Amino acid sequence: MLTIGELASYAGVTVRAVRHYHAKGLLPEPERDHSGYRRYGAEAVVELIRIRTLAEAGVPLARVRELLRAGEEEFAAAVAEIDQRLRAEIRERQRHRERIARLAAGDSLALPPEVVEFLDRLRALGVDERIVRVERDGWIPLAAHAPERVPEWLARKREQIADPRFIGFYRTLGRALDRADGDPRLDGLADELAVYLTGMAEERGEDYIDDAEIDPPLVRVMDTLAFDTMPSARRLIELLRQRGWTGWTKVGRVDRGAAGPRGARQKGPDE
Repeated sequence: MLTIGELASYAGVTVRAVRHYHAKGLLPEPERDHSGYRRYGAEAVVELIRIRTLAEAGVPLARVRELLRAGEEEFAAAVAEIDQRLRAEIRERQRHRERIARLAAGDSLALPPEVVEFLDRLRALGVDERIVRVERDGWIPLAAHAPERVPEWLARKREQIADPRFIGFYRTLGRALDRADGDPRLDGLADELAVYLTGMAEERGEDYIDDAEIDPPLVRVMDTLAFDTMPSARRLIELLRQRGWTGWTKVGRVDRGAAGPRGARQKGPDE
């Protein structure tokens, strides 16, 4: 015969747990012997291990009580159900582990592999890391909002960065990031961009320039991300507007009456 401490030790629980199971009616509480101690037999060890195993598997104690009183078939079916639930929880926890592990990978946490590859390509081409970060931050809401469009948008981006002039724009902007908004290189870059966009529009048509088809609210979010990270980008868009074009995420022509005289202060795309 075992004392309550010995019973708890053999079953791998605490004495407090044994008393709790007594209070819940899960484990019969024996009468005290002539010395005033409660003594337990081997069957109590087996029963307590069953209770502990079910409880550790997340089975509510009320359900544990039912299972302990169930027949063999009902108990086996319940165990199979518990096993299925635990397998699902293990798979879910494994997915959480994978996401946590990907935190160390930076870009890959919230982006498809092909977008991460594109960002790495920008870095390899010498694009300033702050500009790469703006690209990354823009891709995150895009990929979350319309993952099925990512291959299409990526194809367009890959075509752009294959043009040395386009990468040249990025590099010039990168060199101007640490300067004030009055950096004359921004004016030169705005001139180059305007000529580039006009030439592309004449060569491939207006629709080629503005074919992103991104919802306006999402455009505003992405533009804000860019301007918060790179204040110089906001000034660049102002200069570009004066030259007949506007937009960071979604580029388009400015109406002739809206462009205003070159050098005049015009409202930015998010003003």
